[in-house]
Amino acid sequence: MTKKVAPKKVTKKKETKPKADIKIKELGLALNEEKDKYLRLFAEFENYKKRTSKERIELYKTANQEVISALIPILDDFDRANQQMEKENGLVDQEGIQLIYNKLQEVLKNNGLNPTEVKIGDDFDAELHEAVTQIPAPSEKEKGKIIDIIDVGYQLGDRIIRYPKVVVGQ
Repeated sequence: MTKKVAPKKVTKKKETKPKADIKIKELGLALNEEKDKYLRLFAEFENYKKRTSKERIELYKTANQEVISALIPILDDFDRANQQMEKENGLVDQEGIQLIYNKLQEVLKNNGLNPTEVKIGDDFDAELHEAVTQIPAPSEKEKGKIIDIIDVGYQLGDRIIRYPKVVVGQ
C-alpha cells in the first residue's frame, strides 16, 4: 500500500515589495506636504505675532493722542490768561481762571475721568483710600474715620488711577 502523496501546492509569492515601495513613496509625499503646510502656517503665525506687536506698540504711542488733542485748547487758554496777567501787572481774573478750570474738568470728564467719592467722616478703607498720616481722633466715634482729605482721588471708568490721600483718626 502506497500512500498517495498529494502534490504540494505551490503558492506564488505575491510581489509585495513593489506595493510597499509605492506606499512608502506615497507616505513620504504626504509627509512632505504636511511639513510644507506646517512651515507655512508657522511662518504665517510668526508674521501675525510681529504685525500685532507693531500694532500694539503703535496703539500705545497714539492712545493718548485724542486726550492730548482735547487738552491743547485749554493750554492755549492758560497761555492767554498768563499774557493777560502780565499786561495787568499780575492781577488775576478769577472768572477767566474758573472758566479754564471748568473747561479742563469737562474735557477730562468726557474722557472718562471722575473724582472718587470720599467725604470727611467716612470709614477709612485701605482698598479705596491712601492714608497720608494718622492723628489722634477728636472723639471716640471718629476713630478709623477720615478726618481730612489732602488730595482728591480719580477713577478712569471703574479703575482707580489715583487714590484719595486722607488723614485718618486714630
